[in-house]
Order: sequence, then structure tokens, then C-alpha cells
Amino acid sequence: MILPYKPYQLDTLMDLWLESTISGHPFIATSYWHDSRSVVRDVYIPHSETWVYMQEERMIGFISIIDRQFIGALFVASSHTGNGVGSQLLKHVQSRFPALSLEVYQKNQRAVHFYHHLGFRIEEAAWQSDTQHPTWIMRWKNHEK
Repeated sequence: MILPYKPYQLDTLMDLWLESTISGHPFIATSYWHDSRSVVRDVYIPHSETWVYMQEERMIGFISIIDRQFIGALFVASSHTGNGVGSQLLKHVQSRFPALSLEVYQKNQRAVHFYHHLGFRIEEAAWQSDTQHPTWIMRWKNHEK
């Protein structure tokens, strides 16, 4: 079940974020994610619209939208990847916003294919100076609205 995020869920959300971001980005040093934790916790999450995917009262995924247009986070517990949780979360926000964009590491081919399958298209390349890895900027627009 997809529900709006509540601030009391922050610790659980952050644990899920850390576990899944490390799992999903094996080409980036784990220390980078640990160092980024406070920025995600204190800046990104409070300034985004976030929905959580709950299964039997356990959070197994979440998605965060910044400025009503940018997907700042889409993470699913590694034990639940490939089970449709990410697709449901993405479709949930696609039904609420007319256009969305995101930045994804080029080396994260699984994520690139996932977003492409759900209608996102690569529009430009970028560079993450913090991690020293190239990214794609992908965009989706609802052509029915």
C-alpha cells in the first residue's frame, strides 16, 4: 500500500535509503553514502513530497519528489527489488504530476532500463563531481494531460 510519508517514519526511511543506495551503487564507495546521510535526512527529505510503500506494516520502498517535478529518490529494499514495488511507486507519482525528471548513474543499467520501460527518455548527460561518475538526465511527460 502506498501512503504519504509521515515524519515519525524518518529513521526507518533513512535505514532503507542507506541499505538500498549502497546495494544499488556498488561502483561508489560506501563511505560516500554514509557521508551523504545527513544531507538526505535534513535537507532532501524535509523539502520533498514523499510516499512510502508499506507491506504488512513494514516500509519496503519510497519515492520523493522535489519541486513537484524532480524525482530525488526512488528506493526499494533489496529484498523486494524486481517485485513491482518501484513500478507502483513511479506510476503513483506519474498519476499526480504532468512531467518528471531524474538523474541516474550511467553505470546503473538496471535503473536506466527500469525508467526507460516506464516512459522516461534520456535527454542529456551530466557529471557528478562528488562521486566522479557520469549520469543521465531522464525525463517523462504525460502526453494525455
